[in-house]
Amino acid sequence: MPGAEPSPDPGSPRLADLLIAEQDERRRLALFLHDGPVQTLAGIALMLDAVDHSISSERLGEAKSILDQAVTRQREVIRALRDLSFSLEPVVLRDRGIESAVGALTDQMGNTHQIEFDVDVRAAEQLGEKVQAALYQIVRETLNGAVRRLPPPTSISIDMTRTEDGRFVLTVADNGAEERRRGFFDTLGERARSLDARISFESDAGTTIVLELPGSAAR
Repeated sequence: MPGAEPSPDPGSPRLADLLIAEQDERRRLALFLHDGPVQTLAGIALMLDAVDHSISSERLGEAKSILDQAVTRQREVIRALRDLSFSLEPVVLRDRGIESAVGALTDQMGNTHQIEFDVDVRAAEQLGEKVQAALYQIVRETLNGAVRRLPPPTSISIDMTRTEDGRFVLTVADNGAEERRRGFFDTLGERARSLDARISFESDAGTTIVLELPGSAAR
């Protein structure tokens, strides 16, 4: 497992790190869209061609059966794209702030993956709007990484506090398997550096991630 502090001390945001993180995000999105919604839509197009052929051949029962399947797959695509849109930047993040956004995210993931969440990120409301958006992405990346581990966690706590010297500290702790993927640490490290933040990783009956933001991140 990586050392306690794989990222350097906070300094000026590094443009190169930010560009790498954005490029990685675009690559993940492109892969998701190609392997998911695009493939499903292509399949739906073929199914509709089959419906047209069945109708032309007066096999109406067959046409209805294929059409029903196409409608089901279309709804799956709509749900996947809606989830993607929510994950990238939920409307609630812009309208109601990061506390509500993280709450909605954990509610969704809790129901989907049977995870119990304990969340308190009220202190994050003191952060600037752009910092909140970046912090949300870090939380999302952390949770997505957690549920991909084997065994996945059954409980996750997310806590944001502000220290006496003005720093903001985000702690995400889970009881799942130890995180070992280099790519996961690299991605979070890049995101942290783009925020002038420190990030550290610990493993003790689960995985704990601690992100420290400077006081200058406040509104």
